[in-house]
Amino acid sequence: MFQGTGSNVGKSLLVAGLARACVKRGLVVRPFKPQNMSNNAAVTPDGGEIGRAQALQARAAGIAPSVHMNPVLLKPQSETGAQIVVQGRVFGNAGARDYQARKCDLLPHVLDSFGRMKAQADIVLVEGAGSASEVNLRAHDIANMGFARAADVPVVLIGDIDRGGVIAALVGTHTVIEPDDARQIVGFIVNRMRGDPTLFASGMEFIAQRTGWAALGLVPFFDGARALPAEDAYDLAERPQRAGGSLRIVVPVLPRIANFDDLDPLGAEPGVTLVMAEPGKPLPPADLIVLPGSKATIADLAALRAWGWDIDILAHHRQGRPVLGLCGGYQILGRSIADPDGIEGPAGAVAGLGLLEVDTVLTADKRLVEVQGHSLADGKPFHGYEMHMGRTDGPDTARAVVAFADGRRDGAASADGLVTGTYVHGLFADDAQRAAWLTRLGSTASGLDHGHLIEATLDALAAHLEKHIDIDRLLTLAR
Repeated sequence: MFQGTGSNVGKSLLVAGLARACVKRGLVVRPFKPQNMSNNAAVTPDGGEIGRAQALQARAAGIAPSVHMNPVLLKPQSETGAQIVVQGRVFGNAGARDYQARKCDLLPHVLDSFGRMKAQADIVLVEGAGSASEVNLRAHDIANMGFARAADVPVVLIGDIDRGGVIAALVGTHTVIEPDDARQIVGFIVNRMRGDPTLFASGMEFIAQRTGWAALGLVPFFDGARALPAEDAYDLAERPQRAGGSLRIVVPVLPRIANFDDLDPLGAEPGVTLVMAEPGKPLPPADLIVLPGSKATIADLAALRAWGWDIDILAHHRQGRPVLGLCGGYQILGRSIADPDGIEGPAGAVAGLGLLEVDTVLTADKRLVEVQGHSLADGKPFHGYEMHMGRTDGPDTARAVVAFADGRRDGAASADGLVTGTYVHGLFADDAQRAAWLTRLGSTASGLDHGHLIEATLDALAAHLEKHIDIDRLLTLAR
């Protein structure tokens, strides 16, 4: 199990890279994360949802994702509340304090899923959540040491040297956690080293001496990470934005932005400059504005208005420039959003931006399904998924965006053709579909094979970790 001294120390990326490295060694690998908190989720073939990071780790392991790879997924809907997904299905909603009391009831589900993964694999690579040193949450923990002790899994602790204070973070974790928890940790890895690694050799020795843990590797910063899906919105702020393309696509980063990896393939196009607009700042000039998915559509619409982005979007449209809404962004573009049962927050209804003649009613039923079909504008094929709560109807749905293989249609377009919305996620990951959109926007597609880019990046990450982590010793400690 790989735990961290804090959030965003690179646990997800290291597990993905180690999964690919172990597969290349001939091992059957399964990724696992007992509890995740993220609005960037993936639909699984078995009809549920898990964190996007575990879907990437499954891909690195060469297998299809399963709900049992991430049995508890928390999807934040407010500063203190989240939707709880258990083994792929919505289990309920809870505030932060209420959830702490409910975690004991979830541990059996977690151990059940872990047992299923163990039965299928030579090795299970488990990812912790947040920080291993959150002693205030230890009593009912199912994400870090609580799980490791219950499942008797050896732990490797990861620290991030790039943010500074890594010696204190690792040695401090050893100091503050319970002695029995500290004994569960068998080694440590220092991640994201920049510069001359020999300068930290004595630091590695100091940590090992103070903790008694094996020093398993000092991992230099991996530049290719930006090509892989980010786990949560915090990662977006950490990533430098690549510029240089003549086509400028602007994405307002909403407080509860969800499934934002929809935009990654566009950001990888050399002819595109993808701008993730920072909250509270005016939207910059754009050739296309994309409103992304949201886990709390009404609340995000309110934030959008509070920051003045509604004015920017309407002005952009008046200038004859296109707008695209994906899932929650599609709902925001309509005339109204109603939440009569209080699914996302207080019951009520609000006016949307009114750029599409459609109305949305949020419902408790959640649609989770992989889909394929073709776009109605040009007949180009696509593969993607639906992940939404709610029903959207209105005159503009007569101009649907896509047709599914089963005959259903989805989406809506305005009469002037400038505003489009759809519930389909993953459209731009399909190379032919992405090329068609870029052509309609007056740009030239590069011929990028996005799937190959992901695979090549995972291979490069595996080679990087083979060079800088003692994987032989890691496997010995696991046994």
